[in-house]
Amino acid sequence: MELENVTYTGPLLTDGDLLCRLPANLAGLLRQINGFIQFHGGLHVRGACHDPGWHSLRDAWDGEAAFWRLYPEVNQADVPFAEDCMGDQFLLRDGVVHQLAAEVGEVESLGVGLREFFQAVGSDPVGFLALQPLLQHQQGGGRLEPGQLLAAYPPFCTEESADSVSLTAIAAGERRRFLADMAAQLRDVPEGGQIEFRVVD
Repeated sequence: MELENVTYTGPLLTDGDLLCRLPANLAGLLRQINGFIQFHGGLHVRGACHDPGWHSLRDAWDGEAAFWRLYPEVNQADVPFAEDCMGDQFLLRDGVVHQLAAEVGEVESLGVGLREFFQAVGSDPVGFLALQPLLQHQQGGGRLEPGQLLAAYPPFCTEESADSVSLTAIAAGERRRFLADMAAQLRDVPEGGQIEFRVVD
């Protein structure tokens, strides 16, 4: 598989035991390149390593903040192999890629396998990965360093975000914790319900 616009490559493969638990096509990819970032933060594919923690597939799958622990719709067997610039997650479930909308905790099948997923990324990264926020951030002079994700205020799940959002690059772990906490608080809010966000310094 040819990869274009790779802006970060993962460290040496140090978690070989993890590969035995992965689908063969994902394990084969990580043997070739142990995770990577494309499009300056547009897509982050995790690697079989222990450090750095933000890049560790094991940490995202088995760690204290594993996605199945934080989101009821994520199964323990789902492989959280990648994420986009905003912290939405891509999961492998029975060979099919699913997407976790991390703000609200909903999981939706993309109806494609791993190879088709990367083909779609390569043919239309902006549309398929919804990279408009990243492009907006870059046009304003910002950039995402490896280990960072974009935070949006107000969140995209609110009506107010249709007017405009403020985008900030923050540590990936901090962003993931915020998203999981917000999804948990929104879980019992009816569709169209009102919520109040408080900004704490």
